[in-house]
Amino acid sequence: MTQQPMVLTPDQVNRYSRHIIMGDVGSKGQRNLLGAKALIVGAGGLGSPSAIYLALAGVGTIGIVDFDVVEISNLQRQILHHTSDIGRPKLESARDNINSYNPDTNVVLHEVRLESHNAREIISQYDLVINGADNFATRYLVNDACYLEGKPLVDGSILIFDGQATLFLPGQGCYRCLFPEPPPPGLVPNCAEAGVLGALTGLVGSIQATEALKLILGIGESLVSRLLLIDALSMSFREVRLKRNPSCPLCGDNPTVTELIDYEVFCGLTAPEAAGVASD
Repeated sequence: MTQQPMVLTPDQVNRYSRHIIMGDVGSKGQRNLLGAKALIVGAGGLGSPSAIYLALAGVGTIGIVDFDVVEISNLQRQILHHTSDIGRPKLESARDNINSYNPDTNVVLHEVRLESHNAREIISQYDLVINGADNFATRYLVNDACYLEGKPLVDGSILIFDGQATLFLPGQGCYRCLFPEPPPPGLVPNCAEAGVLGALTGLVGSIQATEALKLILGIGESLVSRLLLIDALSMSFREVRLKRNPSCPLCGDNPTVTELIDYEVFCGLTAPEAAGVASD
């Protein structure tokens, strides 16, 4: 049976009118957004603006992976959560606040640690993935799972006053091409140890959302093969060109990583709580 094209309701025409009047979006593009499914890894500093802007744009299904609860220290940057949400699971807070922005958004909750045994099954359900995790084990896990499932990965990270963002498409490089090996444990601090300017998470998360929307719409020049580096102190932006590494163990000519591995061991982690999805 031929699937009938989605018809926008009068309320949707009004809600998304500023999209629909854009030549690069229009009614067709808005219907593409409504039919899209995006997964956000981490309902924290980067996942918050990404989720909100995807919902406001009309992305029909937003999946979120997280297992943390809202703490008062999160509220300096994690705009998905409010003071009244302290103590609640982040996924519940995220769902309620996303739906307060757009009640039509289907929010799918994955309240689990993202690990080798479940990552591919979860990621396979979506069109693209936005990574907002703040630890290296999860970053490598998400990268590998996206590549093996053939899913685009919008990657971003932040620390203190610095941020970066890029897009990995299967066959055009991956996180391992950029960082073949994780740093030794303890060498690179996380946001809980070194801090982060709250507004910077909004900037980088918004860039990730923009890349995701462009990808769904099939417009513009994406960040694929480009790493955008942001220095918030000088408010300067620069780019580093990225190339697929033919020797990459995942996406290279002779791959040795053909299935998900133990990422705690790979990153030199020993404490069970050091891995999984933590969001900052």
